[in-house]
Amino acid sequence: MTVDDSRPDAAPRAARRGPVYWIASGILGPLARAIYRPVITGAEHVPKDGPLILASNHLSFIDSVVIPLTSPRPVQFIAKSHYFTGTGFKGWVSRTFFEAIGAVSVERGAGAAAQEALDQSKRILVAGNALALYPEGTRSLDGRLYKGRTGIAWLALETGAKVVPVGLVGTQHIQPVGAKLPRVKPVEVHFGEPIDVSGFGPSSSGRARRQATDEIMAAIHALSGQELAGRYNEAPPSGTVAKAVDRVLPRERTGVAEPE
Repeated sequence: MTVDDSRPDAAPRAARRGPVYWIASGILGPLARAIYRPVITGAEHVPKDGPLILASNHLSFIDSVVIPLTSPRPVQFIAKSHYFTGTGFKGWVSRTFFEAIGAVSVERGAGAAAQEALDQSKRILVAGNALALYPEGTRSLDGRLYKGRTGIAWLALETGAKVVPVGLVGTQHIQPVGAKLPRVKPVEVHFGEPIDVSGFGPSSSGRARRQATDEIMAAIHALSGQELAGRYNEAPPSGTVAKAVDRVLPRERTGVAEPE
């Protein structure tokens, strides 16, 4: 798997953040912290620069808002292109929201589009940016922590990115499944110490990917305190990146979820 670095817009596309992002981070961030008063620990563990993956447990759609608003550095996500291409007022709201949380658009579909999803994720990291991912592959509907899928280790090993585990607590109560509006509930965001996965071996090694992923998940578990499910969350990978990585490494459960 390679990134086409000959494309003139390769790095800038991933690194560019529009004014909406900065307005949201400057206004919505302080406002949300004033309303929810989140307990944030370990922010000093997040490197100020260089390629970084924030690897988080996943309890609610709102996780993709909580992480950017509490992270001490800008964070990006991968999101389906249809969130950015809608028309009318609804399309504007969707586009504005996903731009505000630092989402990067990728096309849906198979073949070249799936390759683009992986390349875009890798491009974000190669450009020295921070990328937020959910190793479980999809939201936990019962609150337990599921076994991690190895796509996150593949990206970290390919790019040399450090991995900071993130433990979210209480986000499932802010916006439960089916709820249209967020509620004011206690929330905790715990950032762990950076993990360097390079010592596990090359990205081509299934054993290295599995061991690196297991270490990341153990760190997330220590931060979130969730009950361990002891198995994969068997819902099929829901994101463009998840499906793309499954095509590259089909023998492993490799999903990496995007905002759902």
